[in-house]
Amino acid sequence: MNTATGQVVEFQGARRRPGVRGWLLLAPLLIWLFAFVVAPTAIMFVYSFCERDELGQVVFELSLSSYSRVFDPTYVKILLSSIKYAAITTVICLIAGYPVAYFIGRAREGVRNRLLMLVMVPFWTSFLIRTYAWMSILKSEGLLNGLLLYLRIISTPLDIMYTPTAVVIGLVYSYLPFMILPIYGSVEKLDNALIEAAFDLGAGPVSAFSHVIVPLTRPGILAGVLLVFIPALGMFAITDLMGGSRVPMIGNVIQNQFGQARDWPFGAALGMTLLLLFSLFFLLGLRKEPEA
Repeated sequence: MNTATGQVVEFQGARRRPGVRGWLLLAPLLIWLFAFVVAPTAIMFVYSFCERDELGQVVFELSLSSYSRVFDPTYVKILLSSIKYAAITTVICLIAGYPVAYFIGRAREGVRNRLLMLVMVPFWTSFLIRTYAWMSILKSEGLLNGLLLYLRIISTPLDIMYTPTAVVIGLVYSYLPFMILPIYGSVEKLDNALIEAAFDLGAGPVSAFSHVIVPLTRPGILAGVLLVFIPALGMFAITDLMGGSRVPMIGNVIQNQFGQARDWPFGAALGMTLLLLFSLFFLLGLRKEPEA
């Protein structure tokens, strides 16, 4: 193109094309993704159509029996229960995380950095250590019951451990930062002029929040919902430790099939079904995300 604008467009378009150096820099990431994401998923996909012999070995014979077992009422009930707990966790994280993210995003830069550091402090310790710490807090002779008994709020210890309540507490604690951080990213980009214009036009705090702030931070909300709901749906460590065998979730069933049950084809079929659900939720989130 002869115009200056056209030359700029062509120049910018040429800069976007990765060269040999770009592909070399990207190669380690591509190799890692292929080795630890693509290849295991492909293996699991193949195993899901196989059979299992009497010794628990995988027999490479084409079969849909594992997928037919996925729709057994027992496993469907566990899957629906898992969706329920993941949804409850997501809602609690959103209700608790949005005010925190908004406060951090509107704070002064120096204060904001300190508050972000506090949000990320839990990642400095092992996931298992944090889970065991919550177990010591919630058990009958733990810190929470001891404090409530000392203040005479209760007369007998609360039975929290190995209940759905304990599982939800563990899930919320583990995934709350994943809700706060993406919402904070959207809040930080808020244009104060738009909020001030809403107040100048007669909007009250509630109306400005619901009609201006929430729509502008919707991308962060959707990202946080996906980052919390999807991993919470497949979590098995927290339900094992804090729920025992009383609160089974689909992640525990899959882990058991690859472990004690030695039924890899069925475990792979459950895993592929869960992966399909993840993809559907992800696509649904993308469709609801407003275009820039």
